[in-house]
Amino acid sequence: MPTLKEQFWDPVAGFGVTFRTMFRKVVTEQYPFEKKPTAPRFHGRHQLNRWPDGLEKCIGCELCAWACPADAIYVEGASNVDGERYSPGERYGRVYQINYLRCILCGLCIEACPTRALTMTNEYELADNNRADLIYEKSDLLAPLLPGMEQPPHEMLIGADESDYYRGTFTTRDRSGAAGPEKEV
Repeated sequence: MPTLKEQFWDPVAGFGVTFRTMFRKVVTEQYPFEKKPTAPRFHGRHQLNRWPDGLEKCIGCELCAWACPADAIYVEGASNVDGERYSPGERYGRVYQINYLRCILCGLCIEACPTRALTMTNEYELADNNRADLIYEKSDLLAPLLPGMEQPPHEMLIGADESDYYRGTFTTRDRSGAAGPEKEV
């Protein structure tokens, strides 16, 4: 049975914590109005990357979907055909979806990707008022085309075959197929 001294002291000690913190400066962030930058290695929204000529890095292997513990990724691969090449390999990701209602932003899919096609950006505002808008399609996830890139489908422009792409030794080519100097990218 607690003594009279313990019965008196316990509530006073509890209020002591309250009084110590009551006069400190408030640390409330004004989030929607003042957005602070995230840490450089922050895991945010996913992005499907491209090669320097605009071809997609995704080869449709589905390893990212298998590595996802929340089962938030759906990939359907298809074969590249002559005249319709989306990636340098023999396959590409025809359908690519990430369900951000399920995604826990753990980054295991990034580690599983053999071509570094999937990375995470610093974008963290993934809220919406419609559940269907939180299922990102391939068009939402693809990196934008930079100057010098060409919208797929097209033939490989910076290498003779897919091994040049994956090794990073690119030979620039023009549309006629004439090779230029070799460079590392």
